[in-house]
Amino acid sequence: MGKGWHLLLLTTVLFWGLPGVAAPLRLLTEDAPPMSFLREGRVEGMSVEVVRELAQRLGEEIEIELVPWTRAYLLAQHQADTAVFSTVRTPEREALFRWVGPLVRGQTRFYSLKSSNLQVRDLQEATRAGWIAVPREWYTYQTLKAHGLNNVYGTSGSRQMINLLKHGRASLIATEDITLAQELAAGGLALDQVQAHYSFMSSDYYIAFSAQTAPERVRRWQAMLETMRADGSLQRIVQRWLPGQNLP
Repeated sequence: MGKGWHLLLLTTVLFWGLPGVAAPLRLLTEDAPPMSFLREGRVEGMSVEVVRELAQRLGEEIEIELVPWTRAYLLAQHQADTAVFSTVRTPEREALFRWVGPLVRGQTRFYSLKSSNLQVRDLQEATRAGWIAVPREWYTYQTLKAHGLNNVYGTSGSRQMINLLKHGRASLIATEDITLAQELAAGGLALDQVQAHYSFMSSDYYIAFSAQTAPERVRRWQAMLETMRADGSLQRIVQRWLPGQNLP
């Protein structure tokens, strides 16, 4: 049995090493419903469904893993045939990856408890509103700090962000419309308990392939995404998960 296993492993390695045979793709994502999350042991979500449909149409073998964002982001920078999704495309990240997208667009704004009666109509008013809770690993956190907001409190994740708002230890949170409902629910709040304020950022989400992934492979993924956009299948997937959300 042991010899048979080693022979199988050797055969697999040699097979994927043959010219013209593409290695399986490793697709990494984080727990961020409704985009990606674990349900009954299977990774699900809007962006996951798009990735699976793309892979099926292309005849690609893929492995989707749900891992912490920091780990996914680092692995996708250094390993061939690896990608992280869904990832905001920014000037700072542009040269680090090969990009496929956009899949969807999110609007980032401030939110408060309705009971606080706050009014936040611009960034200046946000600086005077009290603590703003944002996960420190989010691009949103970096953006607000770059704008000079000194009242941004970096949290360990979205659940702590919501808990700080819920218990009055933060006046505002900053998050996206596409993930807000699930983030609130995980922290014991409902949409009708929060007030939306100033929108300060629009973000397009992509599949970010490592720079070591073959350019032609990435081009095939982009071409197939455009096919899905043209035939309406991308819009149908987005609408199932995010009703009323328009494509970028």
